[in-house]
Amino acid sequence: MTQELFRQDAYLRETPATVVAVDAQGIVLDRTVFYPLGGGQAGDSGVLQLADGRLLQVADTRKAKDAEGKPTAAIAHVPQAGQDELLAQLKPGDALVARIDWDRRHKLMRFHTTTHLLCHLVPQLVNGCSITPEYARLDFNMTDPLEKEVLSEGIARLVAAAHAVQIGSITDEELDANPALVKSMSVQPPRGTGRIRTVRIGDAVDFQPCGGTHVANTSEIGPVVVTKIEKKSAATRRVVLGFA
Repeated sequence: MTQELFRQDAYLRETPATVVAVDAQGIVLDRTVFYPLGGGQAGDSGVLQLADGRLLQVADTRKAKDAEGKPTAAIAHVPQAGQDELLAQLKPGDALVARIDWDRRHKLMRFHTTTHLLCHLVPQLVNGCSITPEYARLDFNMTDPLEKEVLSEGIARLVAAAHAVQIGSITDEELDANPALVKSMSVQPPRGTGRIRTVRIGDAVDFQPCGGTHVANTSEIGPVVVTKIEKKSAATRRVVLGFA
């Protein structure tokens, strides 16, 4: 099991850690600041600084899988190709420092929080999501047309309003009593611990279960606009976001 430090503090850029395992999936640590691919958000990249100061480049981060291919509670840091010699020297028990690519992570945080603003502006169920450092998109289950300028103006208004973004949690029972909090049609919040992580924006902008990384205030998002709106199917409208 990997302690997921990013869940409570998305601004934590590095942490000392200990190697738990090194295998074909990557490097598993006892704790990490690296967010693994999931919930539509891309996995983090960065470096692992070894005890002697050498840097091992991390190209991606994923949930480790068991022999049956099911995700586990461990997080695998996927090394960049061409580092076999350095990898061969890593072994369980080794101490190192895990450090994310902060500029890339901050872009992901800005885009992810913006997708929550979109959920406020377009109050429809979501049937697809992708959040990358270059763009983000949400696919809404709807047939009505959407306008780029109207949505971009709405995002700018919510960003300028400087709404606080708060991380919290609710119980499984509370979610069962309020199923409308889940806005994704295809992905349900992970259960099993008794509590489900939530993200709240302002007093009434957005509140939903979410495991991703976010900025602390909407003002930190900066200039993000809707770059494209596509009709993906008879009942799907795709909204694509980009940095202005």
